[in-house]
Parts: sequence; C-alpha cells; structure tokens
Amino acid sequence: MRLIEKVWFKNHPAKYWLVPLLLPLAGLFYLLSSVRRLAFSLGLMKSYKLNKPVIVVGNIGIGGNGKTPVVVHLVELTKTLGLKPGVISRGYGGNAKTYPYLLDENSTSAEAGDEPILIYQRCHVPVVVGADRVANAQMLIEQGCNIIISDDGLQHYRLQRDLEFIVIDGKRLFGNGLLLPAGPLREGQWRLQQADLLIYNGSKPDEASMINNHTSLLMKLAASDVIQINTDKKLPLSTFLNQWCSVNAVAGIGDPQRFFDTLQALGFNLEKQQGFIDHKDFTVDDFNQFKTDLPLLMTEKDAVKCKAFAQENWWYLPVDAQFSKQDEQTLIKKIRTIAIS
Repeated sequence: MRLIEKVWFKNHPAKYWLVPLLLPLAGLFYLLSSVRRLAFSLGLMKSYKLNKPVIVVGNIGIGGNGKTPVVVHLVELTKTLGLKPGVISRGYGGNAKTYPYLLDENSTSAEAGDEPILIYQRCHVPVVVGADRVANAQMLIEQGCNIIISDDGLQHYRLQRDLEFIVIDGKRLFGNGLLLPAGPLREGQWRLQQADLLIYNGSKPDEASMINNHTSLLMKLAASDVIQINTDKKLPLSTFLNQWCSVNAVAGIGDPQRFFDTLQALGFNLEKQQGFIDHKDFTVDDFNQFKTDLPLLMTEKDAVKCKAFAQENWWYLPVDAQFSKQDEQTLIKKIRTIAIS
C-alpha cells in the first residue's frame, strides 16, 4: 500500500505532516468541484437527458469499493425484468483507436480497460467505453438497449441520471473524510444524501440506517468456483480447496488486502501474497517471484489482463454480489420506477 493510502485509511503517523501539506490542494479541489457542480445546476454547463433510463453506480471516493459486482448484478437483474441493459464505462487504462468504443469478442483490456472486459465477458451485453458518457450511452441506445447502467460516473454531471446508487466499502468507509489529495474523497459525505440507494460492501455501520431515509442496502460478495485462466476450466471451490489448501495470491485492485482476507476466510493458506496498484498493467515478469509448484490465485479483474501469458497453475476467483430478499426487492422496485416497457 502506498504511503498516501496509509495516511487516508490507516491513520499512518505521516498524516501529521502530509495532510497539512496537502490541505491547500484539497481546498482548491473543493473550490473547483463546487464551481463545476454549480455551473451544471444553473445550466451554465449543459447536461443531457436521454430517452432511456440511466442508472449510475458510483462512489464518492477513489479506489475499489465493489462497483463492478454491483454493475454485473444489476445487468442480470434487469434482464430478468425483461429489459435490454447496456453498460457504459470510462474504460480506465484502455487505449482504443476511436471513441466511443463498442466492445466485441476480440476486445482486449489494453483497448477497453480491465473492468469493461470483465463485464462484457460475464454479462454478454453491449458495453461501450470512452470519456464522453453521453456519446457512449447514445451508442448503446443505437444497439437496442432500453436501460443504461453506468459503471462509475457519479461526478459526470453532463449525463443526467434517473437513479444513483453509491457503493461504500464497509471496511474502509470514507478514510479520513477529507477531499483529494489530503483524503480519498472526490465529494464530501453530504453527497450521500442525494443518492437513491447506498450499497455497503461487506458490512454496514449502525449509523448507516440514519443516512438517506433508510435506503441503505448490504451487499456480500460470494464465491463458488475457481477458474483456470488459460483454459477457462472451472472447479467448485470445495474441490479446489481439497486439492490445494496452500496457494500464492496477487491482486491489483483498490484494496488488495480485501482479496487476501477473502481467500483466508474461505480456508486458503497464503504462502506468498503481493498487492499491486489498482488497474495494474501486468507483465509476465511481475510473477517471477512465485513458485510454480503452488496455484496462483488472483481476482477476475486481474485475470483478464493475464490471459495471454497465463501459466497452467494460474487461477482466478470470480465473485458475485448477493443481497437479502428484502434488499433485492428494494432494487427491483427502484428499477421498475424508471423502466420503460
């Protein structure tokens, strides 16, 4: 974990000199972001309302909070409601030749980014990436989609939205509560009051029910299978554990320790673990440190970037968002209020 993240989330002693140093920049960030929000609210900057409903799944901070599992879950849920969903994303880390870029079976993470590739391969729905989310959404509508799900983009006010779901890491919450770069937040906690739903990943603090008129849900991430990267061979988690209890692990996500803790909670013994920065662009040299006599486990998001050079002992652990029946019904009711039949 980088020093700045330790200051944000771990109360590192460096906060006593680093935070005061960064507070003026955080003040400038607050000023610029406030002016931008005001410009959109007054109509000085134009926003666009589409003729199909838009759901934004985002957060007020940076780093992995669990947005992608929520997006995947919403895609599958809207399908069961008879809708034709499509997903838009910034495509962080991608470098396509033209934008907006519509993914196909030949798309790579180098072109589209890791999360869009994951969503496309998992859900088999149209996925479009690019900085212009309005253009992205318009392309999805041209593809026949009648509901748009935005992976991130909470602060992309140029695109009007019908529902906002804010995902919160139940463990890290809001760190030190400060704006970038003194803290991890892109917007203050006041922004939670404007969301239609708050989705807590992993655990929900007692005071969560007091926020936003009791519209907070609890999401759990569940795993049932382990998949070999280079062959797509699937093994039940229990079978894999019976064969290999000891494994190595890597994670290039917002909070790698969350993945390592998950593996240990499932019963794995981690011989060696290595965290990387979020959206890490892996090369084969990054894995030289691991012995080949043990399986190497990684996240699904990391696996899409390692397919081309994956070894036989490399596996990934896909996870699914799970909600209680009551919370699932809350999601369905929210979607039905905006869905166009």
